[in-house]
Amino acid sequence: MNIEKLRELLPQVGTPSYIFDLDAFAKRAELVKQYFGDKIGLCFSIKANPFLLGRLPAVFDKIEVCSPGELTVCERTNADMSTVIFSGVNKGYADVERAADDNVGTFTAESPLHLELINDAALRRGKVFDLLLRVTDIKGGSQFGMNEDVTFDIIRRRDEYKGVNIVGLHYFTGTAKRKAKLIERECAYLIDLTERIKDDLGFTVERIEYGTGLAVDYFTEHADADEEERLASISPALQELAGVAELTVEMGRFFAAPCGYYLTRVVDVKTNFDVNYAIVDGGMNQLKYNGQLQGMQIPEILHLADRELSGEAAKWTLCGSICTTADVLARDAAFTDLQIGDILVFCRTGAYSCMEGISTFLSRELPVIAEYSEKEGLRILREMLYSDELNTPRR
Repeated sequence: MNIEKLRELLPQVGTPSYIFDLDAFAKRAELVKQYFGDKIGLCFSIKANPFLLGRLPAVFDKIEVCSPGELTVCERTNADMSTVIFSGVNKGYADVERAADDNVGTFTAESPLHLELINDAALRRGKVFDLLLRVTDIKGGSQFGMNEDVTFDIIRRRDEYKGVNIVGLHYFTGTAKRKAKLIERECAYLIDLTERIKDDLGFTVERIEYGTGLAVDYFTEHADADEEERLASISPALQELAGVAELTVEMGRFFAAPCGYYLTRVVDVKTNFDVNYAIVDGGMNQLKYNGQLQGMQIPEILHLADRELSGEAAKWTLCGSICTTADVLARDAAFTDLQIGDILVFCRTGAYSCMEGISTFLSRELPVIAEYSEKEGLRILREMLYSDELNTPRR
């Protein structure tokens, strides 16, 4: 989306606000499909941006859901529940029961407890649910998934669980992976693991859901080119993995990040000890890059003004509306003729930013959220939401 289109849409959304470019989202998904090919399925992890769920491009085969709230989003957007992979480290009795009633296509089990809950829910309904066993990180483990020995034991005793069809494995170890070697190593491990399961247990792993954790570049000049090169570099390893089982690659950030724009207005300017400060009506509660604010780095920021910009560029520290010195969106960002009332547009905010911030801190408003496509124009998905209602105690 270019600066003129953003200028045109601004009066309809105001600030602070997010606009998600559906055309850019579809283009990104198609690019991934181009490099991964038809043998590899694509799964969108909606925790990255649930507002995109109602307009998923056709190239997506699965939706990863990790909480009861995300399941509600699927229900309200009439998502195809047969495509849902119901994941998440915390699955309680009520969560599993509800997902079972929704007839989700696949469950994951991150513990023996999950297996018991899913199996029991299936038996009470006279159903059999497809199940993926999540294996924990081979580099030392985490709270996610299970050790190999527990996984092997479950597969060994698979006939005891009449309510589930153990179809394969789930593996995801983290995000921001920039080097192909990390993903190549994990693909090799999964190939070896499926072979050992076959040799030791006589069990064929039919499906693998693999989260690559592929990195997004927020602060580099040639982000699109670098990310495309990253896609190309991991494709051979994924193709090899797809040769041993039906492979679905799950990502959220990599799909969604480039399609988002965060708009915020300059409400005050001042100079303290020779540092130029611009205060904006948004802040760290609404803007996140790569899991943290990273105010020391400068993302792509567009400057919208109702006048012709002239003069020499000056460096500015951009700060939000939250009462903490940590609320710095960028330091030493260069702008020409920055004034009160100007609009700053932070690019590549399509993933996590609208969901990951400390939204209700200081009882500030939650921004307008909108989607845009060239074919259908602008559509408001959420009006301004005032969090004072969420923060007021009941009497």
